[in-house]
Amino acid sequence: MAELATIARPYAEALFKAAKADATAAAQWVEELAAIAGNEQLLQFADNPKVSAQQVFDVISGVCKQALPEIGRNFLLAVIENGRVAVLPEIARQFRSLVNAQLGASDAVVYSAYDIDSAALADLAGVLEKRFARKLNLQVVLQPELIGGVRVVVGDEVLDLTVKARLEQMKAALTA
Repeated sequence: MAELATIARPYAEALFKAAKADATAAAQWVEELAAIAGNEQLLQFADNPKVSAQQVFDVISGVCKQALPEIGRNFLLAVIENGRVAVLPEIARQFRSLVNAQLGASDAVVYSAYDIDSAALADLAGVLEKRFARKLNLQVVLQPELIGGVRVVVGDEVLDLTVKARLEQMKAALTA
């Protein structure tokens, strides 16, 4: 996927420079555009040579839940005219990374065997932010096979405190 990252980088950086102080607001509509661009039927429609860029723009902007600001409309038109609709999810990922770097934050995925209520998630966020020494944007993913505990992934760092991991460690120690 290095090719997608290479293609997406200039778009993400240009949008970040253009958005400036509104980067966090722009992140919301960029994420929405990325979700829409993940639809296989839309990608087929966008790749059809009989369909104009304006038609693709009208479909995508019509599906958006919120109205795109002028910068969003211009950005989307540039992406469509350059045939890069399929790259929108990667552009959104790189844009989110730039916004997080500006805010001194990181995205974190918390894998849990059970649903975590908002109070427990807030407590967990406080502990994890101290552990990783930065603000974290937590996303919870349920994985019942973990049995219990949590596994936290922040970038390339992993903190595995699951029952499954402890059982595997015990198994390795007993069979060694």
